[in-house]
Formats: sequence, C-alpha cells, structure tokens
Amino acid sequence: MLIVFDVGNTETTIGLFDGQALVRSWRITTGVTRSHDEYGVLLRGLLHASGIAPAAVAGAALGSVVPPVTEPLTAACRAYLGVDPLIIDARAPLPIRVQVDDPLTVGADRLINTLAASRLYGRDTICVDLGTATTFDCITADGVFIGGVIMPGVRSSAETLTRRTSMLPATELTAPPRVIGTRTVDCIRSGVIFGAAGAIDGVVRRIKAEWPGPATPWVVATGGLAAFLDPFCEEVDAVEPHLTLIGLRIAFELLGPSAS
Repeated sequence: MLIVFDVGNTETTIGLFDGQALVRSWRITTGVTRSHDEYGVLLRGLLHASGIAPAAVAGAALGSVVPPVTEPLTAACRAYLGVDPLIIDARAPLPIRVQVDDPLTVGADRLINTLAASRLYGRDTICVDLGTATTFDCITADGVFIGGVIMPGVRSSAETLTRRTSMLPATELTAPPRVIGTRTVDCIRSGVIFGAAGAIDGVVRRIKAEWPGPATPWVVATGGLAAFLDPFCEEVDAVEPHLTLIGLRIAFELLGPSAS
C-alpha cells in the first residue's frame, strides 16, 4: 500500500492507496506543532483504527506547502512506518512544464494538481482548488502549468468577516434556503456561499477569455469544499475532491523506487 500526504496550511489530507484505488483518507489539523513521535503515533493510530497493519505500507509520497511540517512528518514515516517518503516539490523531476516567471515559488499542491489533471483528463484544464486559499491552476492538455489565480479561501473569508465585525456572529458554513436572508445568520451564509460561487464563476470566465488556445478548458473543482460548493457554481464541469492525492500517487508511480 502507498500512503500519501497533502500538507496544506490549514489541514493535512492523508490518503492510502491499494494499487490505484484510494481505500482510506483522513484529514488532520496542520496548524498544531507536532514532533515526529507524535506524528508517528497518530499515523499508526489511524491505520490501526482502519484495520490496517503499518507493515502493509510499502511506500509514501509527500507534497507540502508548510516546510516546518515536512521534516517531522518525513521522520515519522521512516521511524513508525518504515518507509522513506518521496518529496514532491518544485525540484522534483515531474513530467510537466512550469511556464511562469518564477517556477520555484509554485506550491507543491499546484504542481501535483497539474500532473494529475494532465494524466486524468488529457485536455486544457482549469483546476479550482478550494483550500485555505482558493487557487485556479491553468493547465494545458500537454501538461504545461501556465499560471493561475489565488484568492482568499471560503472559510478564511467567513472567519475574517465575523472576526472583524463585532455585531456579526460566527456561523456554520451551510447553504441558506434563499439568497435574500431575513436573519443575520442567513445573510452571512448567503454572502459567503453565493459570493464564493459567484467569484469562482467570474474568475473562471475571465480565465477562459484569456486562454491561449482555441479549446474551451475543462473546469474541475477539488479540495474539501468542492462538492459542497459545486451546486452553486455554473462554470464547474466536474468535482474530484481527491485530485491532489491522486496526483501524489501518480508522482510516486513515476518517480518512486520501483519506477523504471
């Protein structure tokens, strides 16, 4: 089995693959400082709770945008799972091209999404990743990352709104029954959810208008909020919540110890 880690600023998503099948996935908080021993105990606990022996894990791949997490998580894999993770970042020899002004500053998750989209779809693609930030990755059919857009994430926007306004309460991120709210809580929900959906659609339309080619790009949404926001977005063609995990699996198949 292969274990993969998508380390984001707010959450770390962990996936366990048996061949090409994603058999388990977990989300843990990234913003908690942990030693490699704490990560090790956590990983073994997650595996044990799923009825999987740590010895069944034969490989690991890790993509991280949080450098302080990379080292202890890598050490935990070595000490507690007996595997040395393949680190996927801007220096990894992935079979993609990064056609931007400063390639080394592109986040690992965006590179991994580029690899996954190029292999899964084989067409011009806009990948909308709904995480701490909402990113729009522009990927050509032949695996070229040509840039994109970064805007505040949905939860980040909601938290900023309620934190900076003393009269507005924090509220659960659920869809209101209608756009025009008659309670303050529903007004907030409407603004956050429909505002985010409108922003996503608007940015996608602007990207399509600038797209450097005749084909209309395919739009795929990923990340923890992708399925939730999809019904409110007009420009999203498909949802693949585990695109980054799939990209890590593909990267391991291409660059891992058993790659030819």
